[in-house]
Amino acid sequence: MAEEHAVAEPVVEDIGESKSESPVEEAPGNNAASEFIAELTGKEVIVKLTSSIEYHGLLQAVDGFMNITLQNTREVYDGKLVSEFGDVFLRGSMVAYIAAA
Repeated sequence: MAEEHAVAEPVVEDIGESKSESPVEEAPGNNAASEFIAELTGKEVIVKLTSSIEYHGLLQAVDGFMNITLQNTREVYDGKLVSEFGDVFLRGSMVAYIAAA
């Protein structure tokens, strides 16, 4: 005779709706940072890289990884203009800070 095995019922809990699926949005104080970035979009900013090089330009976009797109960009090092570019993409892992110009 074949043995009968009991099948356990799955446990289902209602955990409610998640506030956010992005861990970036859940970080403490991130709302203020997001608002700051949103206010700067389309305005002149200074982005300083970890290498101490600064890029001055119009902020076009910032993503969740802090990747930044600037327009009409100037590269500045030690207070001196090094070069001028059109559109520039800066990798977020290299960004030390972003500030209003």
